[in-house]
Amino acid sequence: MYSVAVKREFHASHFLVGGDWGKENKPHAHHYHVELKLEGSVLNEHGYLVDIVEIEKMFNTVIAHYREQTLNALSEFRGLNPSIEHFARIFCERFTSLIKAPNITAITVTIWENTIAYASFRKEL
Repeated sequence: MYSVAVKREFHASHFLVGGDWGKENKPHAHHYHVELKLEGSVLNEHGYLVDIVEIEKMFNTVIAHYREQTLNALSEFRGLNPSIEHFARIFCERFTSLIKAPNITAITVTIWENTIAYASFRKEL
């Protein structure tokens, strides 16, 4: 099984809802780190799982959607607590809707909200 990954950083804000989490219930920003990992067992005719330049284009498009935004205000978070678990799934689904690579069998998105806390979501295709 092959894998290829890219990583980026960006700022976004959120506030947690549905519980008493103290200061986390108030709007605050995170310096998110996102890693996107694609997996598959077959390389294309160029010896790539997917060209990293193509991955970066789509990855940057998804990041641009969230950069400097308040997650709670975005329609995809409507009715959800904007946890990093939900964020990892939503980010993965948005990226998956853009990728056109038939040899990809899984995509994993890992999002760190600080240096010690992260969540991942893996989608099998």
